[in-house]
Amino acid sequence: MDFDLTEEQQLLRDVAKDVFSRDDITKLNEVTSGDPGWRRDVWGQLAEIGILGLGFEPDEAGQIEIMVVQTEIGRHLAPEPVAQAALVPGGLIAELGSDTQKEILAAVAGGQTLLAFAHTEPGARTPDVAVATQARDSGDGWTLTGRKNPVLAGDSADLVVVSAALPDGGTGLFLVDAATVQRTSYRTFDGRRGAQLVFDNTPAEPLGDGGDAGEHIARAVIRLSSALCAEAVGAMDEALRLTTEYLGSRKQFGVPLSTFQTLTQRAADMYVSLELARSMNFYAAMSIADGRYDPLIAARAKLQIGRSGRHIAQEAIQMHGGIGITAEYPVAHYAARLTAIDNTLGTADDQLRTLTARIGDYEVVSL
Repeated sequence: MDFDLTEEQQLLRDVAKDVFSRDDITKLNEVTSGDPGWRRDVWGQLAEIGILGLGFEPDEAGQIEIMVVQTEIGRHLAPEPVAQAALVPGGLIAELGSDTQKEILAAVAGGQTLLAFAHTEPGARTPDVAVATQARDSGDGWTLTGRKNPVLAGDSADLVVVSAALPDGGTGLFLVDAATVQRTSYRTFDGRRGAQLVFDNTPAEPLGDGGDAGEHIARAVIRLSSALCAEAVGAMDEALRLTTEYLGSRKQFGVPLSTFQTLTQRAADMYVSLELARSMNFYAAMSIADGRYDPLIAARAKLQIGRSGRHIAQEAIQMHGGIGITAEYPVAHYAARLTAIDNTLGTADDQLRTLTARIGDYEVVSL
């Protein structure tokens, strides 16, 4: 298996790094504390270089390119909701949408239209449970009734891709104008944005030909999971770099902390956790790129990313001491983002429950 990026992918990585690395933690704190919580000028730059349309044309770019960009987003704590407001819901429209609906993608890739994928509902620990939001065909058109929460980037979305139970069974996907929805926006503890969307006989347009879209929803969830894993790896990588740099510069008893063997061993353990997460991140993205949408692969990847993220975040704060939990230093922000990613689409424990439920499918299980 080749883990090397192509020249084009390396160029994409370098361009993304250049866009996201222009602000320090003080500036990012100012951005995330205001509205909309991200930078519209950066959003415009992402549109100009084609990042907001990645994956809409699978022959041109796919999950590896998304992984590359999301890793840089995590590395630089970039608050722009690239996967949540463009790539994942846009990918659903590209897969299922009618020719007229696909025309929306030009505005999404150009940065003029923001999307959201409204699938998760209150009380659902994982996204694979049956949805309670109901779709009804009145004869003159479809309407939706129900509640979605949390909806990532739902606070700023112009158009929402919504999952809803169909009258004859199955789960359909619908396009809904965000202006027609009762929307309650909020700021998450890691500085990002989300919203609760309430539908009350809200007009909706079936995505594509309508009908059961359960398989496509599952694929979108797996793509989002892979994107979050990539972002987490970028965050872990930078948290480890900051920690090792701090150990080399901070002195105790007149010598750098890096001279204490116990601390260097703990830093080495962090590196092992990072490499385990990085390999699973590649595995998940490359499987999708090969057309293999396996929920067990997604669960394995997110399990390792959750465990590695928790380990690296805790150790980074511990070895920084008091400064590690201040808002003026980035380590605490990386820890918060890693915690939020772990709790999105099911925690590491939820992924473990998913995997243990399938043990009977294997002849041999080793630990």
